[in-house]
Amino acid sequence: MLTYLRPSLVLMLLFTVLLGLGYPLALTGIAQAVSPFTANGSVISRDTSLIGSGLIGQNFTSDIYFHSRPSATSTTDPNDATQTIDAPYNASNSSGSNLGPLSQKLIDRVKADLTSLGLSSVPADAVTTSASGLDPHISPANAMLQIDRVAKARSMETTKIAELVRAHIELPLFGIVGQPRVNVLRLNLALDSLGRS
Repeated sequence: MLTYLRPSLVLMLLFTVLLGLGYPLALTGIAQAVSPFTANGSVISRDTSLIGSGLIGQNFTSDIYFHSRPSATSTTDPNDATQTIDAPYNASNSSGSNLGPLSQKLIDRVKADLTSLGLSSVPADAVTTSASGLDPHISPANAMLQIDRVAKARSMETTKIAELVRAHIELPLFGIVGQPRVNVLRLNLALDSLGRS
């Protein structure tokens, strides 16, 4: 019995140390050496204040800012622990809505979003959530759609803001992976900097 048990225990201990400690520490070390900004969560700060992460969207609602796409994240209802309530961009609870195209709740929300935008046709990401509910990007078409509102709220020329949007379009990785996109937090920070200059 011991002849079978001892090698099993030794191998279990060896692989626990090797794969449970050694491998994660090696990958962490490599990530810190190769790309420390990304390895540490792409944290964005201004004037020593933490603003957010380039990887997690935020809920911008003021007209002076570009708005992120809708978020379907939720949190526990403080009044009833068995229920959930909407909590847009709740980074501790990444989730999609799981509503199908025939869901009346989804149809009603999209119609309400279209009404609030005052348009009948918009880019899909202007009224639909991402799978995680935390997508920090919008499409260039969605950003262009918001230029007039932002320019009016900031009393700025639309051409200046359009130029800023074009400067913040991120192209697909290697020209083929992904879609062109605009990071909303970075764009809004640049917009604030433009307003201060």
